[in-house]
This record gives sequence, structure tokens and C-alpha cells, in this order.
Amino acid sequence: MSPLKIKKGANSHSAYNLRPAFSDVEERHTLAVIVENEPGVLARVIGLFSGRGYNIESLTVAEVDHTGHRSRITIVTTGTPQIIAQIIAQLGRNVSVHKVHDLTVEGPAVERELALLKVSGKGDKRVEALRLADIFRAAVVDSTLESFVFEITGAPEKIDAFAELMRPLGLEEVARTGVAALARGAV
Repeated sequence: MSPLKIKKGANSHSAYNLRPAFSDVEERHTLAVIVENEPGVLARVIGLFSGRGYNIESLTVAEVDHTGHRSRITIVTTGTPQIIAQIIAQLGRNVSVHKVHDLTVEGPAVERELALLKVSGKGDKRVEALRLADIFRAAVVDSTLESFVFEITGAPEKIDAFAELMRPLGLEEVARTGVAALARGAV
């Protein structure tokens, strides 16, 4: 009996089936959208998402070219490959949109976020919060006898992990900037 066994059915591929096989699994994507910096552009971009029931996990926007009046909108969303492709196509048809990049599929990208976390506690909990902050390289930006405010930057997963560890130590409040992302390497 040959050790190589070819199964027929779901795993076999035919040369006649040339359509791309899209998955129905939702994936997280980071989109960078370069737009005109003018009133109403952000509302139109967000309207595209809300009008079709797509969720936005993170949204940041800032002017990146003052002389050219251009802003960069970074959007983190989830969807099937078909939905992501549809979002990108619809964004690209918007007159105020200059470029749309799916940083998730275009290659390696750097994603960072800034967060402020207020943690209240006394005694051992206070000492443990400071110890964990040191491990995560979080900075103390405010301190009272009852609480700390930590500033932490990093990948969203790092911030999530830090917040989860602070929860039993007295985490009271969290403020996050949202993801800022750039493709790695040469343009």
C-alpha cells in the first residue's frame, strides 16, 4: 500500500474551478485611508460602515500633510474576505479618498496604540500594580495616595493584557487612542 493517499471530495481541487475560494471566516484588518482634509469626509467614511452594519473596532484620524490638506484615517475592522474587499472598493469610489491600503494583506505593518489606565489601590495591590507596570514598561503619569494613572504604548494585544492584569488590582478607568499603523519597509 502506498503511503501517499489522495482523497477525493472536499479536499480535491480541479483545474476547472478557477474562481478564488473565499472564506466565510471573519478576519481582523487594518485599513489606512488617505483622504482630503475637509468637512464631512470622516462622516462619509463612517457612514459607509454604519449603513452596511460593519463594525469598527478602532478609528484614528489626523492630518498628515498640512500643505496638501490630507488626513490619514486608520480603521480596524473585522469581516470575511468578501466584506473587506467590498469595504475597500466602496472606500476607493469615494471622491475624497486618495488611497486605501489594507495593511493586513499588503505585508508586515507596525501597529501601536496609547492608553491611560487609572488604578486605585492600597498596600500590596499598589505595590503589585507598580511591579506589573515596570514589566510592561508603563509609565506612571499621575499619582495620588489612592491611585495611579499609567501610560502604556504598544500593540493592542499588549494593552489588553496589561488591562486584564490591572483589573483585580483596582482598574477603574481606561482611555485608548485607537490604533495607529504604518507598513514596514520602503514604500
